[in-house]
Amino acid sequence: MDRFSFLNAAHTEFFADLYDQYLQNPDSVEPSWRSFFQGFDFGMTTYSGENPVVQMANFAAGDQDYSQISEKLQKEFNVLKLIDDYRTRGHLFTKTNPVRDRRTYSPTLDIENYGLSKSDLTTVFDAAKAIKIAPCTLQEILGHLNKIYCGSIGVEYMYIRKPEVIQWIQDKIGYNDNIPKFSTDQKKNILGKLNEAVSFENFLHTKYVGQKRFSLEGGESIIPGLDALIEAAAEKGVEQFVMGMAHRGRLNVLANIFGKSTQDIFSEFDGKDYDDTALFDGDVKYHLGLTSDRKTKSGKSININLAPNPSHLETVGAVIEGITRAKQDRYFPDDFSKVLPIALHGDAAIAGQGIVYEIVQMAQLDGYKTGGTIHIVINNQVGFTTNYLDARSSTYCTDIAKVTLSPVLHVNADDTEAVVHAMLFALDYRMQFGSDVFIDLLGYRKYGHNEGDEPRFTQPLLYKIIAKHENPRDIYADRLIAEGVIDKTYVKGLESQYKAILEENLEASRKKDLTIITPFMQNEWQGYAQATQAEMLQKVDTTFPKEGLIEIAEVITALPKDKKFISKIEKLIKDRKTMFFETDKLDWAMAELLAYGSLLTEGYDVRISGQDVERGTFSHRHAVVKVEDSEEEVILLQQLKNQKGKFNIFNSLLSEYAVVGFDYGYALASPKTLTIWEAQFGDFSNGAQIMLDQYISAAEDKWHNQNGLVMLLPHGYEGQGAEHSSARMERYLQMCASENMFVADCTTPANFYHLLRRQMKTTYKKPLIVFTPKSLLRDPRVVSSVEEFANGTFQETIDDATVNKKDVKTLVFCTGKFYYDMLAERENLNRNDVALVRIEQLFPLPIEQLKAIIAQYPNADDYVWAQEEPKNMGAYSFMLMNFDLVKLRLASLKAYSAPAAGSYARSKKRHAAAIAMVFDKNLFN
Repeated sequence: MDRFSFLNAAHTEFFADLYDQYLQNPDSVEPSWRSFFQGFDFGMTTYSGENPVVQMANFAAGDQDYSQISEKLQKEFNVLKLIDDYRTRGHLFTKTNPVRDRRTYSPTLDIENYGLSKSDLTTVFDAAKAIKIAPCTLQEILGHLNKIYCGSIGVEYMYIRKPEVIQWIQDKIGYNDNIPKFSTDQKKNILGKLNEAVSFENFLHTKYVGQKRFSLEGGESIIPGLDALIEAAAEKGVEQFVMGMAHRGRLNVLANIFGKSTQDIFSEFDGKDYDDTALFDGDVKYHLGLTSDRKTKSGKSININLAPNPSHLETVGAVIEGITRAKQDRYFPDDFSKVLPIALHGDAAIAGQGIVYEIVQMAQLDGYKTGGTIHIVINNQVGFTTNYLDARSSTYCTDIAKVTLSPVLHVNADDTEAVVHAMLFALDYRMQFGSDVFIDLLGYRKYGHNEGDEPRFTQPLLYKIIAKHENPRDIYADRLIAEGVIDKTYVKGLESQYKAILEENLEASRKKDLTIITPFMQNEWQGYAQATQAEMLQKVDTTFPKEGLIEIAEVITALPKDKKFISKIEKLIKDRKTMFFETDKLDWAMAELLAYGSLLTEGYDVRISGQDVERGTFSHRHAVVKVEDSEEEVILLQQLKNQKGKFNIFNSLLSEYAVVGFDYGYALASPKTLTIWEAQFGDFSNGAQIMLDQYISAAEDKWHNQNGLVMLLPHGYEGQGAEHSSARMERYLQMCASENMFVADCTTPANFYHLLRRQMKTTYKKPLIVFTPKSLLRDPRVVSSVEEFANGTFQETIDDATVNKKDVKTLVFCTGKFYYDMLAERENLNRNDVALVRIEQLFPLPIEQLKAIIAQYPNADDYVWAQEEPKNMGAYSFMLMNFDLVKLRLASLKAYSAPAAGSYARSKKRHAAAIAMVFDKNLFN
């Protein structure tokens, strides 16, 4: 076989084995094949013809005319073509829809379409060997093919480009004809979990009539499927599971897979308030997450996590990938298979939400891969009220799987054993190949989008069928009764026993006054406590020994001498050495790299991700430098002498939504990692707006989840047009409330350095939004000394140290780059009566510090808020709402719909006008 392995034809192995058999013993092969090979041998001897295996492959593929060979052999090739089409198209003709007929596709797999007839059904064909069975009749071959490819499971895989993967799948599904063979105990366990799923929904439906719960009814078989998957995965060495899912079926999964107390679930249904001491407002019951430790039936300890999620479908998919990668990096860096991500989707969502494509494209990227995700679609065949034919153009909702050449199993949700079988196949595939696999669980939704909705408004015919349809438990119980596995009283016993437990827990829950929510993944957050706004305003020690900074600088300012770099890199690194060891004027990039280096030596990890972050959009960072003649990567921050933490930086795919979600998830699972996402330009973060609204700004309030993700957003008006000027500061400030996050806009390298260090030094975690500079990266005025790094601290405000405070009449408050623009104009005008106060931290706003600063200017009577953004943007509205110590006069552009003008000349003129207003109170915007 090896000498023919270069061939890609689907049946090459069959041909090669047959030809090898002929060469060893010509009489052992069927006479038609023997004549065929003898003819080829003669042709090769006389005419130096093509290898017979190649010729047969061409015949089978339809690439060569075979009319000259015998009729028997022609039919052998026809059977091979039939086998190939079952493998390629059999999934179109399965029995996978439990409530209605499937769409029709043509051509069909009828034998007449392959030059065969009913008279051939009793003919024995050697082609049977291609499906790993002995030569047999066409009738028997069809029986095998229909069981494997057209039963309750349809398999899509022939688009995969690796022959060894295709062969593995064919061997796997060919075993037992793709039909599971479970033991009596296994069948009873499947029925037990199925009973829990069905009884749980029935109980809620009777006790909480009309309440939203987003029932799993119609897809209950996923519960025994998930149970079997987790049990089997633990036996294969998986130790942690990270799951994300939308609201449908979530309560059932929490109760019957994660073991969440049904007492707590009932308390949530009763609408009780939360513990008054909790610093959060909570969320609806079908959005909450849970972490639990579970013992498998064989006694293995596993950790399972269901991430909290908003109603924005598929958003959580990116988060669980980040959580998974963080756990893999921390606990199992050499074996990613030990943490398994499982993503549950809805059929309308996986087909319609663009973030799914972004997540799938991450699957094999170095910075984001997680060793394969098992994707499971709970396919209701309808999205809210929209029919599936209106919800997608693709044949299947899972066609996204083809992007990464991942196999798909379409399964009838009423065939519970097939569901479990498919789950175990998916697990084996993931563990074998470390890549994604998809299961399309085709069921139905018993009620409307929620239990109070009327589905017959929009799908009256479908819901007539569903109303009469038996639930999966009763279908499976009837099957087991017919098999003699159980008797008719068995299921009633299971149901009454489970419902008695639910009744007991319901009674106990109603004796409790409050609902207590257990924070998700609290095992990762030992030693971290939630912080109030007052605590967020307390000073944090971010000093770092000067000797340590020198050691770091020595490493990051020296390139390997045995490697050649382009001259610009050599100059850049040399300039960094000069600024640290000679001029003592450190720029922004040096501050950033020293912050990372200092944290690494203290044992913190650093992860940076985003578009072009290795070099930096504005070519300032160069955390990764390339050897000129080989493009070998050199990362100086990975070569520190006393490095205790790990430094990783990854250029991301061209995505914001999924990458921010991934990095948020990473930070959620790794509080001791400085996790940074940087936007290419600040306003590009609006592509991740759902992550900002639902997770970054609100997760602690909704779900008790702390998170320390840092977002670096380049911001500043430098005439680059509407899309590359503003990071939309106003949007972030509008989301700020209570103690939900930090928002900063630094003006000095040292302050940025201490801000990053503070993020890791606190005993709590908050998201940090930083509006970072562009032109200031190389501005000679924007430098700091080594002493400021070593012994300084983060300054929420920076007062004006260059003026005589008694001479000041106009006190200007500002943030960011605009300070330097006004400073230049003040020097130009020689105005000593104007003081410029920088607010480096906008939220929480340091009111007490500002009050103390104002008190130092006894003669000031003109108080100004100055910004380079238009009046309706920037921080002005935030300051009006949160700063009432003095009445502020505004110096800015007037309100505009776009953040900046496209014309450089117009932008410059408007910018100058805003600056002029600072120094002349008679000018108005």
